[in-house]
Amino acid sequence: MSTHQQGDAFENLLREDRRFPPSAEFAAAAVAQPALYEEAREQGAEFWAGQARKLLTWDTDFTQTLDWSDAPFAKWFVGGTVNAAYNALDRHVEAGRGDRVAIHFEGEPGDTRTITYAELTEEVKRAANAFESLGVQKGDRVAVYLPMIPEAVVTMLACARIGAVHSVVFGGFSADALRSRIDDAEARLVVTADGTYRRGEPRAPQPAGAGALARAGHTVTNVVVVRRNEQPVEWTEGRDVWWHDVVDGASAEHTAVPHDAEHPLFILYTSGTTGKPKGILHTTGGYLTQTAFTHLNTFDLRPETDVFWCTADIGWVTGHSYVAYAPLVNGATQLIYEGTPDTPHQGRWWELVQKYKVSILYTAPTAIRTFMKWGREIPQQYDLSSIRVLGSVGEPINPEAWMWYREVIGGGNVPIVDTWWQTETGAHMIAPMPGVTATKPGSAQVAVPGIAIDVVDELGKPVPDGSGGYLVIREPWPSMLRGIWGDPQRFKDTYWSRFDGMYFAGDGAKKDDDGDLWLLGRVDDVMNISGHRLSTTEIESALVSHPSVAEAAVVGASDETTGEAVVAFVILRGSAKDDDDIVTTLRNHVGKEIGPIAKPRNILVVPELPKTRSGKIMRRLLKDVAEGREVGDATTLSDPTIMQQIAVSLRK
Repeated sequence: MSTHQQGDAFENLLREDRRFPPSAEFAAAAVAQPALYEEAREQGAEFWAGQARKLLTWDTDFTQTLDWSDAPFAKWFVGGTVNAAYNALDRHVEAGRGDRVAIHFEGEPGDTRTITYAELTEEVKRAANAFESLGVQKGDRVAVYLPMIPEAVVTMLACARIGAVHSVVFGGFSADALRSRIDDAEARLVVTADGTYRRGEPRAPQPAGAGALARAGHTVTNVVVVRRNEQPVEWTEGRDVWWHDVVDGASAEHTAVPHDAEHPLFILYTSGTTGKPKGILHTTGGYLTQTAFTHLNTFDLRPETDVFWCTADIGWVTGHSYVAYAPLVNGATQLIYEGTPDTPHQGRWWELVQKYKVSILYTAPTAIRTFMKWGREIPQQYDLSSIRVLGSVGEPINPEAWMWYREVIGGGNVPIVDTWWQTETGAHMIAPMPGVTATKPGSAQVAVPGIAIDVVDELGKPVPDGSGGYLVIREPWPSMLRGIWGDPQRFKDTYWSRFDGMYFAGDGAKKDDDGDLWLLGRVDDVMNISGHRLSTTEIESALVSHPSVAEAAVVGASDETTGEAVVAFVILRGSAKDDDDIVTTLRNHVGKEIGPIAKPRNILVVPELPKTRSGKIMRRLLKDVAEGREVGDATTLSDPTIMQQIAVSLRK
């Protein structure tokens, strides 16, 4: 497609005339002020040097801010030494903040723990001593396969304290997925649990953990098991030990050892297009700096008074950056919840907001749309007046969900920060600042201060306002990935080969007439219909804006005439009728909202959408249905029977 065609194709997409500036009171007292952008523009990379020294306690000051001589492999804060666990824990205790609550933990069954910074510091020191007693040394890899319980954060920080590299694997993944990650990282230790709770039932991740080690040839010497719900445990004598046996009795004296700023902090695996997961490598100094900076400024954080709740699981990068690290580095109080939003009832989240007086809520559009489907009457039963900032993460948020979030959860006057970033970027890259930006429903809007974002055409040239193309990052940033574990060439090929000298995120984006950024999803979610590039996100937003539709997913299906055709899968609201009229109505609605070119060829009414355990819609499976193929592997779905339900509903 030519640059001209591409620009034209995006011209009418994602228009938004509504603006929501911060109140004068909020703007005047905001942590991030307009001067922050000017400071970042004027200082370049040195802006981050100032932030690093302001936000972190360094054992040895760095002598060079950025070494980009071996691009695309960056070194930030060269010569500096720092310890992540010390910055998250000890320094707060030393400063007299040991009695501040670090974590409010709420288990799904309703059990609770309140952990102060002093208590968390002691627990991490015990865990560090316990891991070292099992032979874990600096540089060793530790696989973490835990539910959302405090021991997950303790384990990560204990690894960081020692200098071991943690590799957290989402507790919903299979034994094979866990084993592949253990093998790739050559993990020495596995930390798991005897179980967790999910939708009111005890679940047992440990047998899957044990199953991962059933075959010979792994590098694991010990498995530490947290007792959570006393599910049956597959035990190997001499290898497996209970957490309470090795951690609870360990010494609470442990000195945090300083590590080089570029010392590996963690590996986190993300899906690869070639099938084999990519081990994304993050290091210490730059990652801590940018996560702490964005947590402080994006959310207008007041550590002394705020209660922060990021709902992400520890198994994803959001749970790393905005649960395990940044909130604690910034000395904040946060809520960690083990369970699902609908257990034991659909008001569970709002009950927790009311109970803990949550002031900053950070969650995913998938969750917001689910709450919309359940109805505003549920959150309206609770006191949500403590909330003062709302955040969105994980995928583009459609304007209707954005408005519902603002009106129903935020009371109509709370800033929403829609954040774009990736496992690879480590921290926010695009986000409005709540006291500075007049926000727009559905748009992530502006680059974080100090970040060089652009939208380019096929040739890598910047597109003008009002046009769309490919989202790129032009300059290195502190929390950027330092490579793919064990495969430097794959790192270059995957992220740096599409455009010369620029990181290509794999996402499409549009700059609107104001120059604000709209994320269009992965480029393989941008369809080419008769030479026009159409975003699945845009069409999904149009469908969900209709009062009959609760949720929608759109895929492109092969079409002899147009190259690709739009196929939509929709869940109707309870009052809507599933008949031919609704399909015609919705096709015409999309045509009216976007244009005739965007009308779905087919709209299929389904009972549910196929989602992974992290809430992402598996469009690959829907594409199989749309193109009449046998449906591919559905084992990673939260409910593998969904595809059968879809097939049954389509036969009807």
